Amino acid sequence: MSPDQAVGLMAELLRVTAYVVGPLLMASLIAGVVVGILQTATQINEASISFLMKVGTVIVVVLVLGPRLASYAIEYARSDFEAISQVVR
Repeated sequence: MSPDQAVGLMAELLRVTAYVVGPLLMASLIAGVVVGILQTATQINEASISFLMKVGTVIVVVLVLGPRLASYAIEYARSDFEAISQVVR
């Protein structure tokens, strides 16, 4: 395997990771900012509210986008396992 192919596999790994984890992180970030703004406005400083809101948001995103993200990760894993024969040589 040439160094270019190895770099290509690593770039694909990072792209798939960002694609699968990105929606979860963005939803959690947005929920955290919204709850932070609401807590600041109402002066309720309870950490569990923010945590529960983030967990709930991530669960909703997983329920909605989970099958698509899982199929994308599985397809990447299949192609990676097929590339093992080229990596070993």
